Parts: sequence; structure tokens; C-alpha cells
Amino acid sequence: MSYTILIVIITTIISLMAFNNHSLFGRFIFYPYGIARSQDQYYRFLSSGFIHADWNHLIFNMITLYFFGINVEMICTYAGMHGVFIFLYLTAIIISSIPSFVKHREHSYYQSLGASGGVSAILFATVYFEPWNKIQIIFIPVGIPSIIFAVLYLIYSAYMSKKGNDNIGHDAHLYGSVYGFLFAWLIDLKISHGQTFIEQLLHPSFR
Repeated sequence: MSYTILIVIITTIISLMAFNNHSLFGRFIFYPYGIARSQDQYYRFLSSGFIHADWNHLIFNMITLYFFGINVEMICTYAGMHGVFIFLYLTAIIISSIPSFVKHREHSYYQSLGASGGVSAILFATVYFEPWNKIQIIFIPVGIPSIIFAVLYLIYSAYMSKKGNDNIGHDAHLYGSVYGFLFAWLIDLKISHGQTFIEQLLHPSFR
């Protein structure tokens, strides 16, 4: 079984359990205020990536993870880095949460959850290796080249993070994306000495 499918299964099971278990939900959610005041709560940096707000949140993240994760996992395997994919995903959840922790550690009202940081990292690793591959977005009839989607996604996430008037983890989206792209470059150092993105960018191939 691939790591991608394993992560999807585990995340779905834990999320479903948390839907009906408020105690579990409360223990797993990312809560910077509580973490800052108790070293026993550092696990929340990771556990929050395995619970979701509702069915739509869960399904969207897991579908995105599945379709892009399989591809990134194959690239890691090709590079001879069999366990690197799961390392990328898990560390992305943690690292993408750090900016939110720094920003909200004094805000007792702030909480966040979801696998978006890890999923964004996987998505942007794909952007690195296939910048002209088209991404299909619901309600848009034509595919958008992933490099164009990536630029728009980063601009939107940075803007909404600065605006900060909703409960969506835009910081996790932004920093998870940057982390995933840089991590892909590190993987590519073994494949093409870090030249894949430039070569792909200079030779568009839409598919």
C-alpha cells in the first residue's frame, strides 16, 4: 500500500472519530494559546492535521492529497528516497503551523485544524516537477497550468493571511506551499542537480 493511501485512510478514520467525539476533537485541534502555556501540548502541531471541520473539508483535502500525492510519491521512489514522501507530508503539517503559533500564541480565541499545510506542500511539490501540468478547479471549465495556479494561490493566501478576518488557516496554506516547493528542489538535487523546474519552465508542455 502506498504512503498516500495510508495517510488518506488514517486521516479519514481519525477525522470521522473526531466528528462524533468532542473530547478527541478538543485534544487534537491546534491551539497556540494552550501550546504556549504547556509543553505537554506540542503534539497539537501534528495532531491537528488529522482532524477536519466537516465532511466537505475532509473530502476536499483527501481528494487533493490522493491525486497529487501519488505523483510525488512516485518521484520520491524514482529518486531512491522511499520514506521521504511521508517525511515531507508530516513535517509540512508541523512547519506550516509555526507561523500561526507565533502570530496567535497570545490569542485564547484562536484554533485551527486540517491537513491543508501538508496537502499544500504536496501540491506545490507537484508544481515544481510539473509546472505546466493543468489543474482542474471546480466551477472552472478549463484546466489552469499549475505554475499560474501556484502564483495566484500564493498571492491569495498571503492577502487573506494579512487580512485575517476568517477562520481559515491561510498561513498554513502559504507556508506549507513554500515548504513543499523547496523540499521538492532538495529532492531534485539528486535527480537533476536541481534543474528540473527551470528546464520544465523553459519548455512548456501542456497536458
